[in-house]
Amino acid sequence: MSFSLASKDKRPKAASDPVGRPAAKRDASDPPTDAVPLEGPRYIVVEGPIGVGKTSLAKRLAQSFASELILEQAEENPFLERFYRNRRQSALPTQLFFLLQRARQIEQIRQSDMFSPVRIADFLLQKDRLFAELNLDPHELGLYNQVADTLELDPPTPDLVVYLQAPAQILLKRVANRGVPYEQLIEQDYLERLGDAYARFFYDFDAAPLLIVNAAAIDPIHRESDYQELLQTILRVKHGRHFFNPAGTSLA
Repeated sequence: MSFSLASKDKRPKAASDPVGRPAAKRDASDPPTDAVPLEGPRYIVVEGPIGVGKTSLAKRLAQSFASELILEQAEENPFLERFYRNRRQSALPTQLFFLLQRARQIEQIRQSDMFSPVRIADFLLQKDRLFAELNLDPHELGLYNQVADTLELDPPTPDLVVYLQAPAQILLKRVANRGVPYEQLIEQDYLERLGDAYARFFYDFDAAPLLIVNAAAIDPIHRESDYQELLQTILRVKHGRHFFNPAGTSLA
């Protein structure tokens, strides 16, 4: 049984369109951006298991905030396809590649414009250990921890983490629909264990304000009303733990 954090909560009424700051220069072919107020969070991380929609939501939020977008770039990992074909044989190089990739990304963030109004990312560095503990045997995990300790990573703390949840069956359908060939090798059992690992991780998470979103019943990418309601909730979260759990039928 999947361990879920989301609890029922009355959907907050969406606010009227706020007056925001001027957007960055955009090409005429770019999609429209939404105006957002200055008092919102400055560094937002969108997290959740594969297929839940975190990258799509991060991109949409970056449009709304006219902000810098920092993506996980999993496609750059040359071991990832081998991992999905044989997790046992390729787990260690896959995790070490991601760890070193994160170290480079943290350095790039620190060297970038520190006065950038908003940053949106589709990954939280601390969740890498979640995957390491799920996929590595004890000896491999020991090596992974040694490398991580040597790197002395010190990632910036988000102003808000948006954690997207959905059942494994829905994740599996969404992965199938997006059609990445090697992702079709992912089994539902793995997605269930991954979902449970995420839930355990965020159960104790208190490093930043947390918004837990039931992503099974909304489509913030293709349904504007869903996105606007979620956006208004994001803008209101200042501290603590909150739930966005709209009533409705799960979307595959």
